[in-house]
Amino acid sequence: MHDTVPAPSDVTSVRAALRSPRRLTTEALAGLVTSLALIPEVISFAVIAGVDPKVALYTSCIMAMTIAFVGGRPAMVSAAAGATALVVAPLVAAHGIDYLIAAVWLAGALQIAFAAAGIARLVRFIPRSVMIGFVNALAILIFSAQLRHLFDVPWLVYPLVVAGLAMIVFVPRLTTAVPAPLIAIVVLTSVVALFRLDVPDVADQGELPSGLPTWMIPDVPWTWETLTIVAPFALGLALVGLLESLLTAKLVDDITDTPSGKTREAWGQGVANIAGALFGGMGGCAMIGQTMINVKEGRARTRISTFLAGFFLLALCVTVGDVAGAVPMAALVAVMLVIAVTTFDWRSIAPRTLKLMPRSETLVMLVTVAGTLATENLAVGVVLGVLTAMVAFARRVARTARVDVHDRDDREAGGVVERTYRVTGELFWASSNDLIRRFDYDGDPDSVVIDLTDAEVWDASTVATLDAVRRKYAAKGTSTRIVGLDGASLHRLERLSGKLG
Repeated sequence: MHDTVPAPSDVTSVRAALRSPRRLTTEALAGLVTSLALIPEVISFAVIAGVDPKVALYTSCIMAMTIAFVGGRPAMVSAAAGATALVVAPLVAAHGIDYLIAAVWLAGALQIAFAAAGIARLVRFIPRSVMIGFVNALAILIFSAQLRHLFDVPWLVYPLVVAGLAMIVFVPRLTTAVPAPLIAIVVLTSVVALFRLDVPDVADQGELPSGLPTWMIPDVPWTWETLTIVAPFALGLALVGLLESLLTAKLVDDITDTPSGKTREAWGQGVANIAGALFGGMGGCAMIGQTMINVKEGRARTRISTFLAGFFLLALCVTVGDVAGAVPMAALVAVMLVIAVTTFDWRSIAPRTLKLMPRSETLVMLVTVAGTLATENLAVGVVLGVLTAMVAFARRVARTARVDVHDRDDREAGGVVERTYRVTGELFWASSNDLIRRFDYDGDPDSVVIDLTDAEVWDASTVATLDAVRRKYAAKGTSTRIVGLDGASLHRLERLSGKLG
């Protein structure tokens, strides 16, 4: 069963944007800025993966243009990404580019299979504190990635970066007709060219392609041995790519206040990866930093901007590679620094927020951030954050289970004739494990009632615990009755009791 793909609102409608010259211009300019920001990023990811920069650039062109049609989140940009580069780097080093392409094909097929199985719907179980940690870790990674462009560089880089930051911050106060990052890029590129300043530029990051991508079939033996080599990397690529893409889609949902189809996005990522691999691509997923440029700075909302980001990237590399290569890195660093600062959730670390927020949720956020920074992999940080949130939730809920004792006296019998244990709270594996020690098996009268009116039985562990309690009482010759259950809890007890060993 798949999630229902929301009908496109007027904000994300391609048809509505095409009818509005102003909106179409906004989408086009956002796509242009995003394409410029993609070039140095994907080249650096090519270095991480151990492939030619052209491979990463072709991947980004094909994926962005493909996902614009098949993806579920309008305005989100997919391309060769750092997380996926880390996954495939060992495969490239050991077996070469052909095995990489085979792995990306398989990863795309797995993502389509995961989409069909409804895996994308699990994103709704990711807690808010993990999302905040994800966003904050993303901002820190974007910021730290720019530092290498600020050390051991000519001194002229620093005033250029400051000038770029000033334009990005203050130009929107004068006009929003053209994205401020594009203005900063054009102005700084013109200044560097006019005065022939010797500063690092995009061309210094790697060679840009000079022709169109070509169809490529991997030269690998189609055997079981090949499958065993590529399958682990394909699975890692599929899972990491899906997780980052779905979390980015959720983040864009929140920023734009528009819904998206997560199952369609998962399916689209698979199709886009297969399409990229057909042209020798290295695989990828949603590009979080570039998506933020497209959505936050460029104010894009439709698939048009995503398609044009890929199209402009291809056109810039193939037709005007010299111009694209002349863009100073200082301009792109300024853009990314602003994105990092505006992406970070500063309220999450404000003293007032930390004072009000439960410590467990703050811990979850910190674990997510720390895990991400330690591994430089957002997917690892998110998984660690979710696991921490699960443990914290289990501990918190387990403590809500309470047991109160009520006795029924009989003067003629000379004391307590029946003892009732009234259990309140949610009973599952964490809380029910402690339940078995809450009864006085030796000191209780011959009749014991376990009242579960204010409790819920959630799992087989609880049923097994209740069975164990009754066996302990039976061994002492004490009769026990369980009362107060109804609905699913009663059905679960009747179906499983006495059958769990």
